[in-house]
Amino acid sequence: MLSTSPSLDALIAEFARLPGIGRKTAQRLALHVLRRPREEAEQMAAALLSVKDNVRSCSLCCNITEDDPCAICCSDKRTHSVVCVVEESNDVFAIERSNEYRGLYHVLGGRLSPLEGIGPDDLHIRELLDRTNGGVEEIILAMNPNVEGEATTLYLSRLLKPMGLRITRIARGIPMGSDLEFTDAATISRAFEGRIAL
Repeated sequence: MLSTSPSLDALIAEFARLPGIGRKTAQRLALHVLRRPREEAEQMAAALLSVKDNVRSCSLCCNITEDDPCAICCSDKRTHSVVCVVEESNDVFAIERSNEYRGLYHVLGGRLSPLEGIGPDDLHIRELLDRTNGGVEEIILAMNPNVEGEATTLYLSRLLKPMGLRITRIARGIPMGSDLEFTDAATISRAFEGRIAL
């Protein structure tokens, strides 16, 4: 393919490196940036640099933050005796959108995956264990419902149970708005396992 602009090609290549962005979407994004005023490109560049310069991990929960400890860990409106363990910061955002959970979080920074070479030492498990010494009564395991998430849940539950903490996991089942006929057998099975009384 004949290139008319090495600068545009470089921007397309950078956008294409983002997760979930293919070459065509990267090209549309790059052309959009090109059509916008220079001030908008400068704002975007400044925002990218600001994130790299200012965002770090909370020393308590390992979530992303600009303040250490983060606003969730410092809040007196949160229940400090309950900690929800998630794989990534995206999971914190998803749970917070529900406005249901009022406890604290702990971000592992991934999940156990021997095939990818990710073991317990590659995750923030030591930090989680350190947190259990000070007033934590319940640990909620909220891993993604896949093989690696299940392995991580099992590993953590076995590690934490001897500490006398209440260990729970989030319920799994059929999502709102879906049809039973299109739901896989494993999801239906878990929905029956997690059924509740009315």
